[in-house]
Amino acid sequence: MLSGLALAFGLSACGGASPQHGAQERQISVWTLDLAPRFNPFMQRVIDDWQRLHPGYTVRWTDVPWSSVERKLLAAVFARTAPDLVNLNPPFAANLASKGGLRDLSGLLPAGAQATYLPRIWQAGRQGSLQFAIPWYLTTRVTMANQNLLRRAGYSAPPRRWDQVPAYAEAVKRRTGRYALFVTVVPDDSAELLESMVQMGVQLLDGRQRAAFESPAGRRAFAFWSDLYRRGLLPREVVSQGYRRAIELYQAGDLAQVATGPDFLRNLQTNAPGIASHTRAWPPLIGVGPESNVAVMNLVVPRQSTKAAAAVDFALFLTNARNQLAFAEEARVLPSSRQALAGLERGLGQAVAASSPNQALVQEARSLSARSLADARVLVPATPGVKRLQAILYTQLQRAMLGELDSDRALAEAARQWNRYAEARWP
Repeated sequence: MLSGLALAFGLSACGGASPQHGAQERQISVWTLDLAPRFNPFMQRVIDDWQRLHPGYTVRWTDVPWSSVERKLLAAVFARTAPDLVNLNPPFAANLASKGGLRDLSGLLPAGAQATYLPRIWQAGRQGSLQFAIPWYLTTRVTMANQNLLRRAGYSAPPRRWDQVPAYAEAVKRRTGRYALFVTVVPDDSAELLESMVQMGVQLLDGRQRAAFESPAGRRAFAFWSDLYRRGLLPREVVSQGYRRAIELYQAGDLAQVATGPDFLRNLQTNAPGIASHTRAWPPLIGVGPESNVAVMNLVVPRQSTKAAAAVDFALFLTNARNQLAFAEEARVLPSSRQALAGLERGLGQAVAASSPNQALVQEARSLSARSLADARVLVPATPGVKRLQAILYTQLQRAMLGELDSDRALAEAARQWNRYAEARWP
């Protein structure tokens, strides 16, 4: 699909977009992902407010299912009807940017625009000197742990660092018969394990996009995970089932902790109230440094757009402090705006004091999630080919876990496969 997008965007860049006439000259097309119908009132209010500030302009808003956005965007580009502004996840946006499919926003942004956003989050939307994205909303994971299982294992709190996990996992298994944690190695599922490698000090790629992970830190990380699995300290199905299985095991009382978002508690209180009554939120696991991961949703401008300036203006309006705070409160996500984040933290602190016990637990988890942004960054930058990198590393780690190769040889094979791919893509 991405090769098709490269061709399509390349053609549009060379030939220019079809001329627009009449009212369409002052209409911008905006695509978002999976917001309708729940957030229709919010989006309509933002659109109405922006249109009042820009008389004569109209915004045509389309909400697209997450699963079909790549296909729909490709079709729109080929038809010369690409939107002016699109809400995309970072890996897909980065791939488009690397193929020249997105506008460089640097010359379209007003002075000081980036200073209103969290610095590390803004930086995640760059490739070299190219600013290809404006950040919108964020999500982070915290550690939800079953206090009953912790106490039985001899712990008052879950471990804070990855190097403390093996002893903890052994204690949980020996004293409770349960598992401490579930981190999937299914190639197209969660990136949590890849992020853990970065936290353990692994540099994934060098400046030429070649493998840098075949290093002492990389060998330690591969050995860490393969040893846990071979010792029976991870559920056997981490090699065959994705993150959803972690949720199922936790709700069944068979897992001591799970890394997830604060809203998980609402579902847990409905689906497994007994487990919820023993659950508390703790900070996320970290490695050699204090950083935890943050996931970013971006707004980008396709190169084909003829109304890029208006699209950027609308993106900045949608992501200003007032609108971000309103959306964060309604969607229970985190804002990328500094001012909105400060406002959200104040509101959450007040909400905890005024809530019922169940609601207070959720609000405390949300407050913890917001505070974690101080040390959060995108641990696995959305570089082109990052999903291929994850697939290669996970597949070879599976082989080490299952005893087909020792962990060092599996890592070396992952480096060989990635470098062969990288040499073809970046000669």
